[in-house]
Amino acid sequence: MGPSPSGGGPAVSLTESELAVLQRAAQGDTYALIARDLGYVEKSVSKMALRLNRKLGARNITHAVLLACQAGLLDGRPRRHGDHAGFAAHVRRGEEPCDACWDGERVYRQEKKAVRKAAVSNAA
Repeated sequence: MGPSPSGGGPAVSLTESELAVLQRAAQGDTYALIARDLGYVEKSVSKMALRLNRKLGARNITHAVLLACQAGLLDGRPRRHGDHAGFAAHVRRGEEPCDACWDGERVYRQEKKAVRKAAVSNAA
């Protein structure tokens, strides 16, 4: 399936070389051309493409490019923390939430607890 554009799919970590190969494949370059320009042998680029397919859950390099675009890996924007849905997104992905998300979750839980306490005290 691969990563979803909403961020609910698996987190994908690509090396700089894998990202370079993916970007060049997105431009329509052949493995031979990519290898020549990046200083690899064609077989290495082919193996990187297979690794990309596995990481992204793609059937071939074209599908990998599509999935990477949907996941925002090839849109050219810098990846910032605020680009994802926060604590719940980390949990869905099976990741350990980052400090900023934990902080936001603590505040959220404290606010919910305060609302519940207020409702109990108002009912009494």
